Amino acid sequence: MSTKTSDPAGAGQIRETRLADALSERYLAYAMSTIMSRSLPDVRDGLKPVHRRLLFAMRQLKLNPEHGFKKCARVVGDVIGKYHPHGDQSVYDALVRLAQDFAVRYPLVDGQGNFGNIDGDNAAAMRYTEARMTAVAAALMDGLDEDAVDFRSTYDGEEQEPIVMPAAFPNLLANGASGIAVGMATNIPPHNADELCKGLIKLIDNPETSIAELVRCVPGPDFPTGGVLVEPRENILEAYATGRGSFRLRAKWEVEKLSHGLYQVVITEVPYQVQKAKLVERIADLMIAKKLPLLNDVRDESTDVIRLVLEPRTRAVEPEHLMEMLFKNTELEIRFGLNMNVLDGDNTPRVMNLREVLRAFLAHRQDVLIRRSNHRLAKINHRLEVLEGYLVAYLNLDEVIRIIRFEDEPKASLMKAFDLTEVQADAILNMRLRSLRKLEEMEIKNEHAKLTEEKEGLEALLASETMRWERIRDEVELMREKFGKKTALGKRRTEIGDAPEEIEVPLEALIEREPITIICSKMGWVRALKGHVADLGDLKFKDGDEGRFALKAFTTDKVIILSTAGRCYTMSCDKLPGGRGNGEPIRLSIDLPQEHDIVSMIVHKNDRNLLVASSAGRGFQVAEKDVVAQTKNGKQILNLGAGEVAKICLPVEHDHVAVLGDNRKLLIYPIAEVPEMTRGRGVILQKYRQGGLSDLIMFKLEDGLSWAMGGNEGRTRTVTDLAEWTGKRAGAGRLPPNGFPRSNKFE
Repeated sequence: MSTKTSDPAGAGQIRETRLADALSERYLAYAMSTIMSRSLPDVRDGLKPVHRRLLFAMRQLKLNPEHGFKKCARVVGDVIGKYHPHGDQSVYDALVRLAQDFAVRYPLVDGQGNFGNIDGDNAAAMRYTEARMTAVAAALMDGLDEDAVDFRSTYDGEEQEPIVMPAAFPNLLANGASGIAVGMATNIPPHNADELCKGLIKLIDNPETSIAELVRCVPGPDFPTGGVLVEPRENILEAYATGRGSFRLRAKWEVEKLSHGLYQVVITEVPYQVQKAKLVERIADLMIAKKLPLLNDVRDESTDVIRLVLEPRTRAVEPEHLMEMLFKNTELEIRFGLNMNVLDGDNTPRVMNLREVLRAFLAHRQDVLIRRSNHRLAKINHRLEVLEGYLVAYLNLDEVIRIIRFEDEPKASLMKAFDLTEVQADAILNMRLRSLRKLEEMEIKNEHAKLTEEKEGLEALLASETMRWERIRDEVELMREKFGKKTALGKRRTEIGDAPEEIEVPLEALIEREPITIICSKMGWVRALKGHVADLGDLKFKDGDEGRFALKAFTTDKVIILSTAGRCYTMSCDKLPGGRGNGEPIRLSIDLPQEHDIVSMIVHKNDRNLLVASSAGRGFQVAEKDVVAQTKNGKQILNLGAGEVAKICLPVEHDHVAVLGDNRKLLIYPIAEVPEMTRGRGVILQKYRQGGLSDLIMFKLEDGLSWAMGGNEGRTRTVTDLAEWTGKRAGAGRLPPNGFPRSNKFE
């Protein structure tokens, strides 16, 4: 397929071309236009065309920092009328952003009126707001009238605009940039000007300075809204070395203590480009969705200073756990990408590293210095030429007057008579009569001497690269003094923090701590009553069922269950069914086979040991933390022989153990004689010829051994003299004292 296209080189000519080629050519032209004229900043001044035109228009309107404000509508009108034929709203939005101290690290526009806020509210209309340049913007254009840079014609050919600014300020890195072009993008975070100046001085002193040394001067971005940079140092170094990477930025927060052990978390700085109002809205939405169980409330108490108040659900919630949850789920933590894709001095888009960007800035400053010096030298040479003509006139004043009065061609006559140049002759002819006073000759000679001295200095400067770098170094030092950390504007805002360790938020921290009473029936139906119920006499069970276990616990606790197979299961108390009705079968929560039964239920304590024992009279101590199972299948703890079952599981809370066999023999010995294991069959607790273990308890020796006596009176008997039954582990024991229950249990 082909199309006929007019040839721009010759009007009226038509040439045949393929449609695909024509489309490709036009697309590439559009792409390059977007890259060059809209999206990518220049590495030399860090400005896009719209920003450069805005500042130049403000300069033409004499909106200098020391002058008054003018309406933004007037600025925007000049920009779109003379330099930038685009929509007025887009130009005004660009102007507004340059004035927002929360969006730009070093604002280039000083705004008066409503220029928006960090909540995301828009600025007032351009007819209401006023603006002028800041000192930073003035520094960017310092030397613009001294032939420091090239100019080009505007879109309509009626005006001239600078191709690039002289840039006495490292604007690209100081203020950053972002933009999306066709097939490429850029994203550069802002940095601290004082640190950039240190890096520039380092490069001037040693052009081969490594990126690692430069990163010591420029440790990381410095965002207008502050925050805490928590990216590892090696990642920062790699990002600056390649020109690509990302930075992890967190909100800055502190804990405020309240009465009665309560506290609240106050956020004083939010990450860059995060709208505060939308952040609060996001947190509120997550609270409604119950995705922030540790947070009770969020309040925005901000004035000119950011103050977001976070109220934890309970005083038991750790502030670190609360903030870790918020960092993971909200924009209180962000990643800011680094992509230093810029236009170099040849208008070629490419990704630069930190050293290349700083070198490009210094190279531009070298070119600006040379051009300004040559411009000044030309001005001095012209003035010296004029002054020399003046001196000739003063030395031959009478003759000069005669020639002017009587000659028809005084200019030519003067040039012939005194060997003057055309410039000198014109200067003499344009001289005012009042300049002919006596002292003027001395003033001319003094001015001539001063200019001659300045000329020699400029010629030496132009002839010596070393002198030029010394001059640039002085300029950087002066800039550092003007915008450095000692000033209110230059003080570092973003804190350089350490890379945070991964904080594992415990499950119990996500659960509201409430008292419950766990009820498990003989048939294995479990439920959780609210509160610690003292009287359980009114509880109802299914027909043929009755109560077996009753435990007082909290919703943040875990329950350890030992089955007759010697297997331990773990249940979270917050997952237990409610107290209405009969509850649910416990086998729905744990994989407990039908042929096995529950031996014991214990509220888990992590720093405690358990004593487990089988019907064969074998057992051991096991750390309670080692029996916690992570799955429904449980964890095998006590290994059993043929015909054996698990029979005992008790917390180790006393110093002695009393073992009672089926043979009605009692043996007492210290609990320390029972070894600690993680899994196994255990050791012999008591030796039997026939039968096995009947019962086992632990007690304090000094308190004596107690057991329940028969009858309905609920009396107990305590024996303190136990020497007759005290022996070594694995002994046979002796018959218990008279009056011991016939059931052969420590009831």
